[in-house]
Amino acid sequence: MTTDRFEEIAETFEFLEDWEERYRYVIELGKAMPPLDDAFRVPATKVTGCASQVWIVPVIEGQGRDAVFRFDGDSDALIVRGLIAVLHALYSGLTVDEVMKVDAPGALKRLGLDDHLSAQRSNGVRAMVDRIRSVSAAAIG
Repeated sequence: MTTDRFEEIAETFEFLEDWEERYRYVIELGKAMPPLDDAFRVPATKVTGCASQVWIVPVIEGQGRDAVFRFDGDSDALIVRGLIAVLHALYSGLTVDEVMKVDAPGALKRLGLDDHLSAQRSNGVRAMVDRIRSVSAAAIG
């Protein structure tokens, strides 16, 4: 399960020929995201396990399995901010039940990110996915 926005990113990745172009594209995705208000850059929203500073601010609209999951996020590193944008495209707008069914490793593998991120960056992406999944699981109850 993926969103239309994620599919657009996947199609663009297929079109781009080399990894330098793909990295630039990921960075551009991150630059296009609205900045996170400083009020949300607090320990409660900080994602541990990332080499860079990362904040994920979930927004759950509704209750139970049909509640809609959205999030805002930010990082002090441009490439990580871009990775947050990719995860935003993958998850934002799904119900919390659908979030739990997303195969994030499979989706990111389609982009080839698993082969081109450092171990630290890969761990950071996993930590962000874990945060998204734990918030969604808590919303389901």
